[in-house]
Amino acid sequence: MKQVGVSYKQHKLDKKYDCIVIGSGIGGLTVAALLSRHGNKKVLVLEKHSVAGGFTHVFHRSDYEWDVGVHYIGRTGDPTMEVRAAFDYLTYGELLWNKMPDIYDRVFIGNQVFDFPTGTERFRQQMHAYFPSESRAIDKYICTVNSAEKLSSLCFAEKTIPSPIASSIGGLLRYGFMRHAKKTTAQAISEFTSNPELAAVLTGQWGDYGLPPGKSSFGMHSMVAHHYFEVAGYPIGGASKIAESIASTIEKSGGCIVRSAHVEEILVDKNKKAFGVRMKGGQEIRAENVISDAGAVNTYNNLLSSEVTHSLPEKNLLSSIPPSFCYICLYIGLKNTSEIANKYGDSNLWIYPDHNQDLNFAHFCENIEAPFPFFYISFPSSKDSTFLSRYPGRSTIEVFTLTPFNHFEKWKGSRWQHRGEEYETFKNRLSKRLLEALERHVPAVKGNIDYCELSTPLSTEHFANYPSGEIYGLAHTPERFNARWLGARTPIKNLLLTGQDVAGCGIVEALFGGVVAASNILQKDMMAVVARGNQ
Repeated sequence: MKQVGVSYKQHKLDKKYDCIVIGSGIGGLTVAALLSRHGNKKVLVLEKHSVAGGFTHVFHRSDYEWDVGVHYIGRTGDPTMEVRAAFDYLTYGELLWNKMPDIYDRVFIGNQVFDFPTGTERFRQQMHAYFPSESRAIDKYICTVNSAEKLSSLCFAEKTIPSPIASSIGGLLRYGFMRHAKKTTAQAISEFTSNPELAAVLTGQWGDYGLPPGKSSFGMHSMVAHHYFEVAGYPIGGASKIAESIASTIEKSGGCIVRSAHVEEILVDKNKKAFGVRMKGGQEIRAENVISDAGAVNTYNNLLSSEVTHSLPEKNLLSSIPPSFCYICLYIGLKNTSEIANKYGDSNLWIYPDHNQDLNFAHFCENIEAPFPFFYISFPSSKDSTFLSRYPGRSTIEVFTLTPFNHFEKWKGSRWQHRGEEYETFKNRLSKRLLEALERHVPAVKGNIDYCELSTPLSTEHFANYPSGEIYGLAHTPERFNARWLGARTPIKNLLLTGQDVAGCGIVEALFGGVVAASNILQKDMMAVVARGNQ
């Protein structure tokens, strides 16, 4: 695997750049690539971790590799689709895709199994077959999801237009989408059907946005559901190819990605204008614009001095939006591959004990010894056509579920790999439970497991620098979407945000957060530019 970027200690940086991007997640890489390619800007991307890419990076153990956040990406099968077009534009078409199988998701509710086939109309017909008496409810649901997703583009357009215009017409742009986003997913679904099993199936992907139906915004649910209706894919060569492909676009304009580069503070002058960053160790680097991909909480609470933020209402407003939930993930390596690959392919499995999703999750939040509210099983090695050539005779599986951070709070502040015997015992118990759950649903793994390792919210805190181990940034509740102040623009001149807290959660919404940030700097509708791809 090609290592993206250069080491901070081994690379001499210039004293000034056109733009500095803090963080190399997909939001940071996107804005850097757009500024490099379209604005001909000299961009410096500073990544605290020793590996660039954020949740698109991979990690290795022995003869295996696993992704940490790219399980599948929707709307990549056709170059004319906006997501595929955006990736093509960012990478000059270098990033290639394997299509997910015809059944991309398989949802288990108790002992029943529900397949999600590729294509909106095929999904509709499949749901009709499962629930013939609910056909009108299903049709209305699909129509509403598509409408909400379409209206979301107008809502996000408000974040790209000049502030005076946004203040004047922004309410009109937001209105249509907010009619959906202000409802919880459970409230919206209840308007279509009173069938609890159908509701559980339609919301069976809620792990993709990190909140159960009773807490999540239907706006976020709609964006995710619509996202996967049409041809999802997985990068050929693995998730790390995303950062690798975008990096070359940044470097072509003289930009640079620097790893192990710890930004301590964003520099702001007395006129509340950002002009650079101060690194750990004291080095200062100047730039005309600073863009933070570190998340809104990190930016306001940790990267800006208290002298700058004490009078900013945004810092206090942030406290009204909780962080998203965390995940625990068991990474598994197997030596024998054929039986597992032939039987399970590369479909994702969403497994729920019953239809009481909110209640089950609430019980788990109260007591981690309670049954898992759900778990998700992914077969990343089967999704990448190059995996077996790179790791002959090997395959990988990932099993995750969501959890609140409070179950791990007592170990906050401890060092990675030095958290003590009690923590390791706790991890081993969780690993055993997840492994038992996996073996119940994928019995072919028994006797073939060569390696397994558990990642906890403390791992996310350490590597992704999220203060509460959250995976999706700020929680995507109705209140979060009603926070009109939350976007790329900040009250600090020349300081912008990018990533998940700008648009929405997940790889694609974080990418479009980068498009929004670039639109503000370049004063141009970059959404329209990337939607054309390389045409």
